[in-house]
Amino acid sequence: MTALPPDAAVPGAAVTTDVLIVGSGPAGASAALFLATYGTQALLVTKYGRLSDTPRAHITNQRTMEALRDAGLEERLMREATPWESMGNTTFCTSLAGEELGRIPSWGTDTVRHADYELQSPCTMLDAPQTITEPILVQAAQERGARVRFDTEYVSHVLEDDGVTTTVRDRLTGTEYTIRSKYLIGADGARSKVAADLDLPFEGPGAVAGALSIIFEADLSRFVAHRPSVLYWMLQPGAEKEGVGLGVLRMIKPWTEWMLMWGYEVAAGPPELTDEVVRELAVQLVGSDDFEMRVKSRSPWTVNHHFATTIARGRVFCAGDAVHRHPPTNGLGSNTSIQDAYNLAWKLAHVVAGTAAPSLLDSYDAERAPIARQIVERANQSIADTGKIISALDLEHTEAEALERQLALWKSPGPEGEKIRAAVREAIAYKAYEFDAHGVEHNQRYASSAVVPDGTPMPEYRRDPELYAQPTTWPGAKLPHTWVTADGHRVSTLDLVGRGRFSVVTGIGGAAWLDAARALGEEFGLDITGVSIGPGEQFEDPYGTWADLREIEDGGVLLVRPDLYVAARHLSSPSSPADAHGWLRDALGAVLGRTA
Repeated sequence: MTALPPDAAVPGAAVTTDVLIVGSGPAGASAALFLATYGTQALLVTKYGRLSDTPRAHITNQRTMEALRDAGLEERLMREATPWESMGNTTFCTSLAGEELGRIPSWGTDTVRHADYELQSPCTMLDAPQTITEPILVQAAQERGARVRFDTEYVSHVLEDDGVTTTVRDRLTGTEYTIRSKYLIGADGARSKVAADLDLPFEGPGAVAGALSIIFEADLSRFVAHRPSVLYWMLQPGAEKEGVGLGVLRMIKPWTEWMLMWGYEVAAGPPELTDEVVRELAVQLVGSDDFEMRVKSRSPWTVNHHFATTIARGRVFCAGDAVHRHPPTNGLGSNTSIQDAYNLAWKLAHVVAGTAAPSLLDSYDAERAPIARQIVERANQSIADTGKIISALDLEHTEAEALERQLALWKSPGPEGEKIRAAVREAIAYKAYEFDAHGVEHNQRYASSAVVPDGTPMPEYRRDPELYAQPTTWPGAKLPHTWVTADGHRVSTLDLVGRGRFSVVTGIGGAAWLDAARALGEEFGLDITGVSIGPGEQFEDPYGTWADLREIEDGGVLLVRPDLYVAARHLSSPSSPADAHGWLRDALGAVLGRTA
């Protein structure tokens, strides 16, 4: 008789895995990817029979690209995504063919901001819809050993001292069976049953608006090719009786596939999306009926303002939309979801391998729950900020004729026209907090047991912390990027660390740190990467930019976590090899929960 595989789904037989992941969206797929990359056994289940068939999340920011670069997927994603240079000008107009109110350069594509973005990261921004990212993430996870089961619905779980027993249902047969895992990740979206079963505490008003998404194919290049962008906002206050007076056309594929987004009042419910209604909305936002279209999908959805203040209990962790629910403004959804997984995966990998104590996992909630609040508040504020444009034209609660009248004033000479023009310019420029919020993406600082303070205060921000990224090596911040060289070839500082390992970064006079890292790697059962930067060292700093950014002396040291965050730093050279060994041992022990 042929033996069944150990994970066979038969009555009475439990499937086993180290980590069970519920959900195949950005959070779940990337969790499977990172865990498999680190050699941790992972099983992903999804109630759906396929990956995402709608493009939904799409803006992919530099921090996410850094995580995917660390996992070896940056080039694969770049081959399929819309490149950075095509993401440029967010345009505000009455329709694509109508009056243009103004544009705001977005995502660091303008001359002034582009340098800020290039200085901050070796990675570019991309526009990569979920229909592109999910298959890449899941395929890579499977290639690296993760198992994936479609048509498998989460039913419930029981949390025990030594693991989690999860009941799932095979949606093809109706059969229920159990999966035994050491840990469970709930990445099952905004209606997360895992989060509900955990009874996680949420804050925020919840559903605040309704929206329609209509995906269609149409060649609209003649309206947009001269002003390439991801988003085109349409101001149509006369349509408030049917919606909220604002519509969006989002580019999915330049310039032949689009998502039309139109708001509706939640209390009234979504309109019936007949072919006639869909065509009317599209013509309304394009401003012309001289185009053919093929509708691919149509669906209503809810704009949420909801975040969990606790995102884990015991051996169960929630990630992605399960714990932060918000509108797509700022493009923070899938980015934050992937970064949740990047934060959690290395911790689970070390705990499962026995190189860290389970207490390390407490740092996931401590570090990522504040980020959930931050990005939900920011995304909803960006929705409110769009109202400044309507206010600038004095169009609240007005009919269609008022728009024509106000636009005439906007173009007229005299003090009233000048006042309106200034107000519109200011309102559109303020949308930088949505389309160029570089600091929101990069200035995330962690405070937890996985970070060892060095007694110095967090550096004060020199510029607006939402708009501008400010690199620092302060413990709890991401390691700064700059270009150094190896054998004369340029390499990012971020490429010197990561890959699931801890790293020590030092310079001339820091040999004792490297010796200590080798010795402690054997003691702790870790593979610790040693990095020395300076003239004649393994890596050189010919531009002098690392010396400007490192905030430590030549012989000081940074202890860098697998997720590229600074865990601890010693500002100066060690007084002796024993001092280096003792300090590094204490720092590693504190982060890993292995303090005596």
